Amino acid sequence: MYTPASRQPSGQFRVAAIGENKCTLESYNRRDFYKISLVMSGSPCQLYYGALAPIEVDRPALVSIDPLVPHSWSVPERTIRTEGYFCVFDDDFIRNSSQLSGLANRLFTAQESPVYFPEKEELQFILDLFARMRSDADNDYDDKDDLFRTHLSLIFHETIRMRRTENLANNGFSRIATAFVSLLRGQFPVDLPLRPIKLKKASDFADRLAVHVNHLNAAVHKATGKSTTSHISEQIFAEAKSLLRFTNYSVAEIAFGLGFEYQSYFNRFFRKHAGTTPSDFRKNFEKYK
Repeated sequence: MYTPASRQPSGQFRVAAIGENKCTLESYNRRDFYKISLVMSGSPCQLYYGALAPIEVDRPALVSIDPLVPHSWSVPERTIRTEGYFCVFDDDFIRNSSQLSGLANRLFTAQESPVYFPEKEELQFILDLFARMRSDADNDYDDKDDLFRTHLSLIFHETIRMRRTENLANNGFSRIATAFVSLLRGQFPVDLPLRPIKLKKASDFADRLAVHVNHLNAAVHKATGKSTTSHISEQIFAEAKSLLRFTNYSVAEIAFGLGFEYQSYFNRFFRKHAGTTPSDFRKNFEKYK
């Protein structure tokens, strides 16, 4: 590990390999140190960061920690050794450079996830930067801190670029999810008995939206936190209850209108969600209305 000999206003910077001198992901969680970790491998773990939901780290990741945000790591089982690099630095170190200071202001925020999952080329670039910093730490060079700031600036830029790419992808997910929900809700209320719904499965919606079904499922889950199938089932169940309560259509007609090939399929679906059969649900409603 490298630590500048001087503790002058130029600030402090340290770089090490994870595991070096018994350093782990949890090391250097002091409030006066920023920390950037490059996790290349290790047992799946979770990062608790501020008010955000726990963030799963189960593949190579770059993690940028703001010391002012409460955070902690949870590693349930250390079956795979954690490998990678990390660097820590204080506020004086980055404020010594106006460029680095500006980048830090953009990068470190409590509202954004501090975990990024680089693509293969991005990962190699960042890995090379950390390896170079660790190598430079053992060399004598008068302007070593400026060299580290240069490397750190490149890491900041790469991280901000990943965030922008991720945000663009999330916007794309949001558009697809919105289109899916619009198509789903547009089928209801159903026009019985002549016009049953046509879009019944995730693949039906994917075909209509001209996207792969896996991409649709990922987009919907990313944007809403629920699966495509859950959205479809919830909408069909809500419509089924409405039809049973407020229309005189038979259970068979309702089943057909909601896209079930056989009434028995509809009966199983309804019992799964309501805990009772469609007929009993209707009888109980009529009994108490």
